[in-house]
Amino acid sequence: RQTLALRMTISSASDGTRAASIDRAAIFGASGGIGAALVAALAERQAGCRIYAGSRRGVPLNDPRITPFAFDLRDPESLGLAAESIAREGPIDLAFVATGMLVRQDGTGPEKSLKQITAQGLAEQFAVNTIGPALVAQAILPRLARDRRAVFAVLSARVGSIGDNRLGGWHGYRAAKAALNMLVRNFAIEMRRSHPRVIIVGLHPGTVDTPLSAPFQRGVAPDRLFTPEISAGHLLNVIDGLSPADSGGVFAWDGTAIPF
Repeated sequence: RQTLALRMTISSASDGTRAASIDRAAIFGASGGIGAALVAALAERQAGCRIYAGSRRGVPLNDPRITPFAFDLRDPESLGLAAESIAREGPIDLAFVATGMLVRQDGTGPEKSLKQITAQGLAEQFAVNTIGPALVAQAILPRLARDRRAVFAVLSARVGSIGDNRLGGWHGYRAAKAALNMLVRNFAIEMRRSHPRVIIVGLHPGTVDTPLSAPFQRGVAPDRLFTPEISAGHLLNVIDGLSPADSGGVFAWDGTAIPF
């Protein structure tokens, strides 16, 4: 079968092609750089789309198509209530988890050596980068559309690939993203039984100019340092090119598959 990158190239080169129709989308982490850009890009690309923009406080936005909601990534009850509220008007076509953490709340990390590993540091990385997205999936996946194509995507990272790891380091972040990638595969296998048209993927956004990556941008080529807006556009292009056969995979911003 065609690779996702090839399908994306064919689609973007074809006259009259359109982005896949999305009637209802939920973005978890809409106050972050990539999450906010995804909300804005969806509002621009999908004129009739109802967008639910989730953040810790549920900040209102000046667009009647965008409904804010509050959620706590570490609280299953909070996520369940948010998912129930979002799905009250109907099933969801796109759910995107745009949350993540690289540097810990105390400003330390990522670890460069064994000596820097701490139990608390590992626990924080897994809480935000693995457990949180898993709890969102638990709440929202059953509420995705069954009768049509629907997508659940989470922000992953190339450094979460075990097969592509040649530099080491960043122990907690790498391990948490690798675990997230495994959950993506697990969820895809399970949901295939009840939602055969649902696509579940991890997406690597590239190096994006946000506070999360700011301390680590040295040495990144200018054409590989994306604004949140450019990254959001790339991610939505990848989503447009996905098919059910891609479910369970992890893809980079350009549509290339990332090995587990």
